Amino acid sequence: MYNKNYELWKNANLEQELKDELNNLTEEKINEAFYKDLDFGTGGLRGIMGVGTNRINSITIKKSTQGYADYLNENFTNPSVAISYDNRINSKKYANIAARVLAANNIKTYLVSELRPTPYLSFLIRHFKTSGGIMITASHNPKEYNGYKVYEPHGGQLNLENSEKVIKKISEVTNIFDIKELDNNLINVLDLNSLDTIYLDLVKGIELNKFSNPATILYSPLHGTGSTLIPRLLEEFSYNYYSFLPHMINDGNFPNTRSSNPEEKIAYIDPIEYAKEIKADSIILTDPDADRIGAAVYHNGEYIILNGNQIAVITLNYLLENKKDIKNGYIFMSNVTTDLIKVIGESYNINVVKTLPGFKFIAEQMDKLDKESTYVFGCEESNGNIISPFVRDKDAVQATLMLSEISSYVKANNMSMIDYLDNIYQKYGYFIEDTLSFNFKGIDGPDKMNDLMEYLRTNHLEINGFELESIEDNKTMKITNLKTNEVKTSSLAKSNIIKFVYSDKSWIMARPSGTEPKLKIYISVNDKNISDAKNKHQAIKEVINNLINNN
Repeated sequence: MYNKNYELWKNANLEQELKDELNNLTEEKINEAFYKDLDFGTGGLRGIMGVGTNRINSITIKKSTQGYADYLNENFTNPSVAISYDNRINSKKYANIAARVLAANNIKTYLVSELRPTPYLSFLIRHFKTSGGIMITASHNPKEYNGYKVYEPHGGQLNLENSEKVIKKISEVTNIFDIKELDNNLINVLDLNSLDTIYLDLVKGIELNKFSNPATILYSPLHGTGSTLIPRLLEEFSYNYYSFLPHMINDGNFPNTRSSNPEEKIAYIDPIEYAKEIKADSIILTDPDADRIGAAVYHNGEYIILNGNQIAVITLNYLLENKKDIKNGYIFMSNVTTDLIKVIGESYNINVVKTLPGFKFIAEQMDKLDKESTYVFGCEESNGNIISPFVRDKDAVQATLMLSEISSYVKANNMSMIDYLDNIYQKYGYFIEDTLSFNFKGIDGPDKMNDLMEYLRTNHLEINGFELESIEDNKTMKITNLKTNEVKTSSLAKSNIIKFVYSDKSWIMARPSGTEPKLKIYISVNDKNISDAKNKHQAIKEVINNLINNN
C-alpha cells in the first residue's frame, strides 16, 4: 500500500521542499513515511514533520482541515474557528494554510497575528463564541515534531464522539492534492494588543494575596509561547522577576535548551546555574505552547525539581487554605493523578471527580457544572492545571502566577516550597508518584505496545509484599474486585487502560500514549512513613522495569 501512496506523491505537484525530500528518501524511509496515514487521534494530529502520509506536512494539514471543515458545515450554521500556533518550525505556515482551507469552505476564522499559548486559543474560542478552534503545536515534543489540535465550542479539546465524526470526514477526503485554499475577508487576523489585556486581566483575577517582599522568580519559556505573556504578567505584579535570556528567543529548533519538556530534569540544568547567581526562590518553566508548567524550588542550598503531582498538590492546598465559603465546590482530576488531590479536597468537603487521562475530559466535566456549583480546581499529573475556568485547557500562564504567589507566601513565612509540601504530607500521609515511559518507535511499535497491554491483562501485576485487590480495565469497561469477585461497570469512557489497585491503596496504571509512540506506566504509593513509601515505590519500579525488559 505504501508503494502506491509513494507513487501518487511522486507524481503530484508538490511544493519544492517536499519534492526534494521525497526524491532523497531511502527505501526504509519511504516505508516509514508512507506505510499508513498519520493517525488523527482523539484530539488531532501529532507527528514528525516531513513528506509522506505518515508525516506532518502541508498536504496532511490540508486534508485534516478539509475534513474538519466538512464536519463544521454539517453540524453548525455559519461556523467560525479560532486559530493559534506555537514557535515550532512551520507552525505559522500551517496555521495560515488551515485558515485558507476554511475560507475556501466559507468558514470565518479568527487568526492570531503572532504565536500565542494553547490556553489563549481556548480563551479566543470562548471570547468570539466560535464553533471550534485549531492549535498548531506539538506541545513538549522534540523539534522534529508538529501537531494539529482541534477544539470544541466550549474551549476544550474535541470530545470522543465528535473526534470520531471528524475522523470519518477526514477519511472521506480523497482529493488530497487538490484541496482549495482562499485568502479572503473571512480570515480575520487579530489585533492581539487588546485581546492580550483582556486575557491577562482574567488571569489576574486568580490572585489571593499580596506580599510586601515578593519571591525572586526565574522564568523560562523554553523558546516558546510563554514569552509573549508571562514576563508582562510577572512585571505587572511587581515580582522580583528575571528571564532566562537564552530561552527567550522564539525558535522551533530549541537551540539553547537541553529539552523542550519541563517534566524532564535536564531542562533545568542551565537555568539552575543562573538561579544560583540571582538567588532565585523558584525557577518556573513553561513548555512551548505554555499549557504545562514545571518548577524547581530552592531548599537547603539546592534546587529541587517538583513533579506535576507535587505542583498540583501545593496549588490546591494553597487555594483551599485561602478560599472561604466554597458553595458546592468541585475539583476535577485525571485518574492517573495523585490520590492526595482527592484526600485534600474531601477534607474540605469538596466534590472530587476523576476522569480519564487527558485534559479534554476535565474540560467536559467543567462544562457540565450548573450555576449552583463552584469550580475549584482541575489538574492532571503531567504538569497541567486550571485555576480559573475562563479557559477549558490547562493554562501555564495562570499556573505561573499562582506558583509565584505561593513562592512569596512561603518566603514570608520563612519556609521553602519543600517545607510547605512536607507539612501537607505530615497532615495527609506521604504520597509518591512516578510515570515510566517506554518508547516503541517504528512500524512494529504499536503492535509491541498492544502485546504488552494484553500480557498485563492476562498475567496481571502480582508484586511481592502487595495484595492485589482490584483490576480496572477500561477496554472491557469492567472493575473486578478480586476479594469478592464482584464485577462493576466503569463510569469512564472506553479506553485502552488497565489499572491494578492494591490493598494499601497503592496502584499501577498502564496505557499507550495518545500523542507519542510510548507506553506509559503510572505508579502511586502512599504510607504514613516516608521511608516505607519510598521502599514501596522502589519495589514496584523494579518489577515494572524487569517486566518491560523481558518482554
